[in-house]
Amino acid sequence: MSDEKIASIIDAFPGPVILIGPDERVRAANEAIGVILGPNLVGRHFITALRQPAILEAVGEARTMRARRLVRYTGRDGAKDTHYRVVIAPAGDDILLTFEDQTAAEEAGQMRRDFVANVSHELRTPLTALLGFIETLGGAARDDAAARDRFLGIMAHEANRMTRLVDDLLSLSRVEEEERIRPRQYVDLAALLSSVIKGLEPQAADAGVTVVLDLMASDEMVPGDAGQLVQVFTNLVENGIKYGASGGEIVVRLLPRVMNMRLRGEAVQVIVADKGEGIASHHIARLTERFYRVDNHRSREVGGTGLGLAIVKHIINRHRGRLEIRSELGQGTEVSVFLPV
Repeated sequence: MSDEKIASIIDAFPGPVILIGPDERVRAANEAIGVILGPNLVGRHFITALRQPAILEAVGEARTMRARRLVRYTGRDGAKDTHYRVVIAPAGDDILLTFEDQTAAEEAGQMRRDFVANVSHELRTPLTALLGFIETLGGAARDDAAARDRFLGIMAHEANRMTRLVDDLLSLSRVEEEERIRPRQYVDLAALLSSVIKGLEPQAADAGVTVVLDLMASDEMVPGDAGQLVQVFTNLVENGIKYGASGGEIVVRLLPRVMNMRLRGEAVQVIVADKGEGIASHHIARLTERFYRVDNHRSREVGGTGLGLAIVKHIINRHRGRLEIRSELGQGTEVSVFLPV
């Protein structure tokens, strides 16, 4: 078969493919493999094209033993590692290499491992505290009424923390399951925001914070899941109360619909802004990651699970909206939710 015919066949493959001839030079390579190995591969010796020792060794084994080999190939795509499963097989006198991208699967596996590790850590700390206090109450503090009351208070706090964590994990699971299903009912945002703020009045009063509702648009209806949107704005206002209380005021502002180029259509904007101490810029990009906390100790003290903004992000994704966080140290934090109409 002519080289031109072979090249046309290799080009027809949807995935990255490279063919090494009996002279150990690249006989054909499709466009997709060029993204991984670089341009101008045809005619080069396979050692200079492939470079990685494991894959070079597997090519040699496939040639001498006339048997299929599987090997892992690691590359780079900008700042990110990429991982490929490479099948190396004899094809007549040639050796055919096909690359299958495993990057997404490996990232998903790493996310699962990180998630399990984080959940285990978050549960282990309160469980260890509970077991320690139970042991103490059964021994040295059995007849110490003051110590017993203090320990029972701490145990209740830790048990409530575990309950909140489990509730947030279940909520996150439900939101992820529904993320591809866009809500069809319409929600009155002004009424919903008023209800959220009313429900948080006792918490705001305890923290010495005033929550102000500024309805620059009072009749905006958006397609949405009312329960999930309540969860979004409750979380955002609660965060303002917990972490921005030093500013003394939180403003919740509903803006009228405008054209949003990022969402390719009209959208309304809800802003939750506090005047607290703010967040350093290097934290902002990671705030919606699961279990990411700016201040671990403070977050746990105020009852945070590290999952709130991750849940918010998934709910907004389900609504085909956008979340934007802006903050400066000493200048407070402003969180904007954009919802298409």
